[in-house]
Amino acid sequence: MKQIKRNASLIAASALLFGLAVPLTASAADTEPLEWTKCGGTGLDPRQRCATLSVPMNYADPGGRKIDIVLSRLPSEKPSARRGALLMIPGGPGGDSLAGPSETGRHLPRSVRDAYDLIGFAPRGNSPSTPVSCDFDRSDLARTKLLPWPTAGGSVAENMAAARRMSDACARAGDELLQHVSTKNNARDIDRIRAALGERKLSAWGVSYGTYVGAAYREMFPRRTDRIVLDSNDHPDPVQGQRAWLAAFEVGVEDNFPEFAKWASRPGNPHRLARTAAEVRPLFLRLAARLDRTPIPWPGSNPEELNGNVLRQTMLDGFYDPADGYPAVAELMLAAKKGTVPPAPQAPPDPVLRNYAAVVAATVCNDAAWPRSAAVYRKDVATGRLKYPLTAGMPRNAMVCAAWPWQPKEPPVRVTDRGPSDVLLIQNERDVATPLSGALKLREALGRRAVMVTNDATGHGAYLDNGTACGDTLVSRFLATGERPRKDTDCR
Repeated sequence: MKQIKRNASLIAASALLFGLAVPLTASAADTEPLEWTKCGGTGLDPRQRCATLSVPMNYADPGGRKIDIVLSRLPSEKPSARRGALLMIPGGPGGDSLAGPSETGRHLPRSVRDAYDLIGFAPRGNSPSTPVSCDFDRSDLARTKLLPWPTAGGSVAENMAAARRMSDACARAGDELLQHVSTKNNARDIDRIRAALGERKLSAWGVSYGTYVGAAYREMFPRRTDRIVLDSNDHPDPVQGQRAWLAAFEVGVEDNFPEFAKWASRPGNPHRLARTAAEVRPLFLRLAARLDRTPIPWPGSNPEELNGNVLRQTMLDGFYDPADGYPAVAELMLAAKKGTVPPAPQAPPDPVLRNYAAVVAATVCNDAAWPRSAAVYRKDVATGRLKYPLTAGMPRNAMVCAAWPWQPKEPPVRVTDRGPSDVLLIQNERDVATPLSGALKLREALGRRAVMVTNDATGHGAYLDNGTACGDTLVSRFLATGERPRKDTDCR
């Protein structure tokens, strides 16, 4: 994030000494004027415009190499009611919100669209901002490799080999930017965005990983925030503490599976899997185990077979959005029972996946160091497989970070209860990726600075997505008027 103008040499020395723990604040004078032009893409609001902002690649060397951050803006629909700018902080890592002002913006109530210019952006490393990429093998771009599923017997040897292979591919890329993609630098970039927009304070709506970025921004620049909504909340320390970013899937799947089982056993459901909800879990586990032993060829997919881990990954992906995801999981289970496969899913082009995978790796690995010993992962995976058989040890396994070629340049953000009370958390009870248990940890860390609204709802994405009308109303009211619930609130 940004920097307060002082003696330049003192700033540089302090940044190096203290790892930029005390951020420096950007002013409009630090940025060039934004030139807004028509955005690329289809289906956008014709009023949406895009611009490119230049920021330091390395905030410890602000006079060094610059990188581009691409922004989008949809202006307030009622200038007389305009309060400021609302930045949409995307999830991921690896996501962007460039289309958000048009696509998500159309679902916002008029009171919010009147109050703000809606701002989207592609975070550092994400195309079309200055991109990073590693020349990963195509096989390593499979979903079951990007999330580290162990072998059917629980071995992590292949995962450790993949971590070394992928880390070597990033090292060979020779792009120094890979070392500077991190949550703290994302937060610093946001403050550059604020300054370039000419805003004294910035409101933000962060989703999923964007809640950690939003919390980081709020921690690093407390006097630069206005109204902050954190939606589908990450554990406040997602890469330390049992590697909680990945470990969240264990609890998230367990929170969600009973809802899937009720849906999949409902009479009249064309995708019905069993007569009772109690039968669905053992059916899934039997199918996964059978596919571990005898995969079904699946031409055109990556990998080109339906194995147990592909079924498990499909379940995990499907639980993000029950409306579309539950039928997809059930269809795959029904096909597997018959020994067949549906049409191969269409994956994004390999260059897009390489960009995405490089951003994920750089962010997670640069935020904090992971264990390097295979023995740590063997032990943790064995424990996870016994305690959480649905996820088969994956959430405790070795990602690329187990062999990442660089050490973190600064400590991760520590979320605290210091600063103004201007945060509203919105959370679904049953969220596969950011479970309620992790959200409660963030709520605890923020203390008096926050109020939390909890939806009796299933799926990832709470506001204007898989939440409740009650939760949507409370968030919209906060954004439009600043009025928050007096205390933590359940929406049922």
